[in-house]
Amino acid sequence: MAASPEAKKARILLVDDDKDLLRLLSIRLSGAGYELIAATSAEEAIAQLPIFHPNLVITDLRMGGMDGMALFNHIREQNTSLPVIILTAHGSIPEAVDATQRGVHSFLTKPVDGKELLQEVSKALSLSGGAGDQISSSDEEWRRPIICRSPSMEALLGKAKLVAASQSSVLIRGESGTGKELLARAIHAASSRAAKPFVAVNCGAIPEPLLESELFGHVKGSFTGAVRNHPGLFLAANGGTMLLDEIGDMPLSLQVKLLRVIQERQIRAIGSAASVNVDVRIISATHRDLESLVKEGSFREDLYYRLNVVSLEIPSLRQRREDIPLLASHFLRQTAKQLSKKISGFAPEAMELLIAAPWPGNIRQLLNVVEHAAVLSTTPVISADLLSSTIDEEDEKIPSFAEARQKFEQEYLIRLLRFTNGNVTRAARLAQRNRTDFYKLLQRNHIVPSLFKS
Repeated sequence: MAASPEAKKARILLVDDDKDLLRLLSIRLSGAGYELIAATSAEEAIAQLPIFHPNLVITDLRMGGMDGMALFNHIREQNTSLPVIILTAHGSIPEAVDATQRGVHSFLTKPVDGKELLQEVSKALSLSGGAGDQISSSDEEWRRPIICRSPSMEALLGKAKLVAASQSSVLIRGESGTGKELLARAIHAASSRAAKPFVAVNCGAIPEPLLESELFGHVKGSFTGAVRNHPGLFLAANGGTMLLDEIGDMPLSLQVKLLRVIQERQIRAIGSAASVNVDVRIISATHRDLESLVKEGSFREDLYYRLNVVSLEIPSLRQRREDIPLLASHFLRQTAKQLSKKISGFAPEAMELLIAAPWPGNIRQLLNVVEHAAVLSTTPVISADLLSSTIDEEDEKIPSFAEARQKFEQEYLIRLLRFTNGNVTRAARLAQRNRTDFYKLLQRNHIVPSLFKS
């Protein structure tokens, strides 16, 4: 099937240590219009995952080194929505049952029937939100405002696409400045409600006396200052989606009324005796620990479970540093256009500084830093000196490889000795090192075993 000019090919990662079969499958699948990349081992496939971002993985079961199920387990840890098809010449019913129970999409025996393979591929892509043979540009439009290439964000967007197809309430968690509203808008855009309104409300920014009126509306004369009827934001969002941002800041008195809206799908304006039906999907967002708020009694447990049907966690910018060059360049282009300035990019040292910075304020802080640098820049290239004045130099930076390895080694040895109560022989056995080598590791890290004895 030929791809239309505006279509984006679905990407498939093929993994098999049989190069002849790999070549045959590649020809068959590329001929069907898919974009292919091949790996001759599971280890090679793991290295390709964050670069290629496949929509589907097809892997052999039995390979030298890591096998297909071990590869599947690694993929599941990184991205639960990425489908995997396993091929094997040694297929058996117990293996197939075990694989499918653990989440493998399908289990096909070799020699693989070409027609059956293409059917399974199309089915896997459609179930995972990949739209069968091709992914059209309209299918990708919903996520276009979210700029990323990191595996963690790709995994999150995969889950978001699946969630969008349902009507379930969604709770988005993440630090301030990570883009929770942007993700909520993307879910709305990918849903069947996309043509209806999206209304965002910051529960922490509106004073408590006004928040009820803003959400549910009021009738004329219901309180001092109510000079006209006000329909409220729930009615404004009718048929669409409402984002309740910073839901953890919502007063308890309003939590009761929100719970009633979710349960009965009706609202009652302040001062009115009549209830009005509403059809609104609720997405809530918070940077706070709602579980702790529930234990403290400042957030209703029944409301928490109603809102937390599906939970999505946005990684901090520190956890997705691969995205920093993309985001910084995008923000610079936008700002330069607004300022009518000719700025071509960042000096290499400047980009290194951006990648290494701690970013406690996440994407919002990165945007501010880039805008500040663009405003003050007198050259076409942003220098490191220009950036450093707006970045806190004292905060944590990315450690060097040697520093990270030493920290891991030290923490690992301490854990072992705590676990064995300072017994070096047992600790060495657990670490699979001989006793002499283990003592050298302890000395190198200045660790005294006797301090860990009970």
